[in-house]
Amino acid sequence: MAIDNQLTAEVWRDAAADVGARVGDLMARMTVREKVAQLFGVWVGIDSAGGDVAPHQHELAVIASDWDELIRDGIGQLTRAFGTVPVEPLAGARAVARTQRQIMQAGRFGIPAVVHEECLTGLAAWQATVYPSPLCWGASFDPQLVERMGARIGRTMRRLGVHQGLAPVLDVARDLRWGRVEETIGEDPYLVGTIGSAYVRGVESAGIVATLKHFVGYSASRAGRNLAPVSIGPRERADVLLPPFEMALRAGVRSVMNAYTDMDGMPAASDPGILTDLLRGTYGFTGTVVADYFAITFLQTLHNVAGSEAQAAALALRAGIDVELPTVKCFGQPLLDAVESGEVEPALIDRALERVLRQKCELGLLDAHWSPQPAALEEGDGEIDDAESRALARQLAQRSIVLLRNEGGALPLAPGRRIAVVGPRADEAGALMGCYSFPLHVGVHHPDVPMGVEVPTVLAALREDPAGYQVTYAQGVPVLGGDEEGIAEAVRAAREAEVCVVVLGDKAGLFGAGTSGEGCDATDLRLPGRQEQLLEALLETGTPVVLVLLVGRPYELSRQADRLAAVVCGFFPGEEGAHALADVLSGRVNPSGRLPVSFPAAGVNQPWTYLAAPLGHGGGVSNIEQSALYPFGHGLSYAPVTWVEAGQGGGLWPTDGTYRLSVSLRNDSPLPASEVVQVYLHDPVADVARPVQKLIAAPRVDLEPGAARTVTIDLHADLTAYTGRDGLRQVDPGEVELRVGASSADIRRTVSVTMTGARREVGFDRVMEPVVTVADGIGGVDGAAALGNGSLSAR
Repeated sequence: MAIDNQLTAEVWRDAAADVGARVGDLMARMTVREKVAQLFGVWVGIDSAGGDVAPHQHELAVIASDWDELIRDGIGQLTRAFGTVPVEPLAGARAVARTQRQIMQAGRFGIPAVVHEECLTGLAAWQATVYPSPLCWGASFDPQLVERMGARIGRTMRRLGVHQGLAPVLDVARDLRWGRVEETIGEDPYLVGTIGSAYVRGVESAGIVATLKHFVGYSASRAGRNLAPVSIGPRERADVLLPPFEMALRAGVRSVMNAYTDMDGMPAASDPGILTDLLRGTYGFTGTVVADYFAITFLQTLHNVAGSEAQAAALALRAGIDVELPTVKCFGQPLLDAVESGEVEPALIDRALERVLRQKCELGLLDAHWSPQPAALEEGDGEIDDAESRALARQLAQRSIVLLRNEGGALPLAPGRRIAVVGPRADEAGALMGCYSFPLHVGVHHPDVPMGVEVPTVLAALREDPAGYQVTYAQGVPVLGGDEEGIAEAVRAAREAEVCVVVLGDKAGLFGAGTSGEGCDATDLRLPGRQEQLLEALLETGTPVVLVLLVGRPYELSRQADRLAAVVCGFFPGEEGAHALADVLSGRVNPSGRLPVSFPAAGVNQPWTYLAAPLGHGGGVSNIEQSALYPFGHGLSYAPVTWVEAGQGGGLWPTDGTYRLSVSLRNDSPLPASEVVQVYLHDPVADVARPVQKLIAAPRVDLEPGAARTVTIDLHADLTAYTGRDGLRQVDPGEVELRVGASSADIRRTVSVTMTGARREVGFDRVMEPVVTVADGIGGVDGAAALGNGSLSAR
């Protein structure tokens, strides 16, 4: 049906009119069927995508023959126009424009669809830059750099006609066996919140709707199993899982996606207490809530809280979900039937629709002269992996690489050395990417299609390195499987070399197709397959062994750690990760990453985190003591920064005021250096059991050779707040400790402070981040005794 030309002059088309008036005018003109059509996405062709790119997709396949009927009344969203099969960028942009025109011409009002894509490691599209994974964002402790990355990803999406990105993941890692640890930013809510908020600011600055995932509790599933029930108390939810979402909501995010899991028997997708009372009532969120893929159907098929698709639709809509993704099912005819029968009140349809149309209005999609022609087509430029993007990916990868151990200065590698490069991840480009990167999420189902981006392997990067290494190679074993002959070959290569660089880790995949990733959960934290056996054989050669980890989770290395010459962790550092690792191994880049997740010590049970309360650490009450081999925040350097002084602003801290810390640093080395000044709060006595310590500030300070800088950290009393016995968040008077150091286990100064004044109740509007200033020079403490040089005891 053609667009009614008379409508183009109406209020809803007037870009200068009030948004509320525009939306109200349009809603008054729409039929129930047209309203419901705006509340679902459509995923075309997923039955022929070449393999599963989402769970249960076979149940909801939409084929082209359904298309004309589906768009008759309009649709809310288009699902993954670029991220379903490999498509050349300009061809994809043309397809999006063509599809939008079809949608606009079919319905009475000509309302375009919101186009959404995955963007966790860059836009999930063929030929797009693959940036480092979220664990790398956390390891960088660099919100400014992550914000730059987010802005660049957002601009790429906007140029191609995409409006919404399904990232960041703000789940705080709680059990390292969970396959999706690789998608998280870390195990600490402050770190996840600051880094995740930076990503949101970047993406939203480009005019793209960022989407927070997964609200809330997904990462706390029992035994680290994907979609398992969640058994946590209200304080863990309030003080650990929710703060990152609160911080990102303040950063201006415009969409939220529900968690798959059920918490105490209540699936998040049908929980109005979470999606409406908390998110909208307490937090004041006004954007859209979109369903995680198939989550509404799962209310019937997995959670068994709905007896039909119509009941599932009713539950989700009442809870506060506005848009069904990835494609129409429950929010289609079943929802219409539920309205007709009186099971769903029309007011609920209008509530969701108003949010959807407001967002389309903000995006310009309701403007009379909006064009579906993306900028990339106007410019004739389909480049989405340009030199500037690759440079940014490399910089973030460099900042995220963590040097865990360096015994006797084994690293950096001297130029010209004979190096045996071995291991299943050494000569595999996919080893550098996570499960939501396009090559591993989609491209793996199309083996005859080139990867689309240049991703050198670690082996190639070391062979081409300007340091002129003499490199030999043996795989040893694959990630899973292998035999004694392969191990023997690797041993021979190691014996003939001066140094053995062994590259071990995970194969990222989906739903059992890998050792890390969505649906790839672990029963324990031993290195997958026969990799530990390979490592033991290499250590027995007597050749110094440098272990490089490319992993989606920390592994238990206690049996080998003391015999390794060095350990370097890259997590999944993206398409430029091999170059970044070569930069660090050669010494051209001074390593400065810090661990966003703890590496467990021998015998540690999962789940465990440095955030544990006293009994969570052990303390002689069990034969199993919980501790870390490499603790949260840990990271070594080739040129450790000298901590000259840590000062404080006295011994009193008003419960409604701020407390000032200052730390002076000096770089006495000839290399550029960087330090992350970590401030942890310890509350000796509280109304409830609290973590022994928790991070409340972590500014990164860069220093050129010979430079000195002083970082000043103003801490508001709200940063000490916790959820008390009555379920309200409170700031208490009394004694607290501020532990200032280079990691959670390397504390350089402990400052005892008395908080004075009355107990205060605080809410969503509380202060959640410190104010940090960095000035050149030593802040009035020249000549003070050094506090240590940043080197930790070798382990």
